[in-house]
Amino acid sequence: MSILQQAGLKPHHHLLDIGAGALRLGCKAVPYLARGHYWATDASRAILLAGHREELTDPQQLDEAQLIEDTGFRFPGVSDCITHAIAFAVFPHLTMDCLRRALIELRRFDHLETLLFTVFLAPDAATAQAPYRQRDGVVTHAGRAPFHMLEEDVAALALACGWTQTRKNVMLPRGQVLFVARPLGR
Repeated sequence: MSILQQAGLKPHHHLLDIGAGALRLGCKAVPYLARGHYWATDASRAILLAGHREELTDPQQLDEAQLIEDTGFRFPGVSDCITHAIAFAVFPHLTMDCLRRALIELRRFDHLETLLFTVFLAPDAATAQAPYRQRDGVVTHAGRAPFHMLEEDVAALALACGWTQTRKNVMLPRGQVLFVARPLGR
């Protein structure tokens, strides 16, 4: 929540939590945001619903219709009012194509101001071809999960999909790197 608030999230904004799982963020975001302003997607609706039952202090604050199964980053049924989105610890487990698809599909949200997402980085092109040990010890890979990328590839992909991006130097679990992206031309 503190990272989202530092990025400008206020209670009146509309948040899309991509890869929300069992609502680890949702249990904090739902009480903070105005009613109906939190949306969550995940590959498993069953996990979302379990989080709704088990993690929310007051499950009545969140309509189950705002918990959406989405395996393709198409965001079906998500409100067009989304102003902020976060994909925390999602893309390290998926190919770069999934990040590309998400960046392209998120452009449909005309009110979207900020996207926060995390990836693992490799320090250079030579290192990126082999397994790389992140600073906390997790080993990342170019061809299998958990994946790593080059920072310049993140920048090029974001730009090609219509986003500016900035790397944030905050300490995140397992050595993930946070990027803040904003749509070009808005």
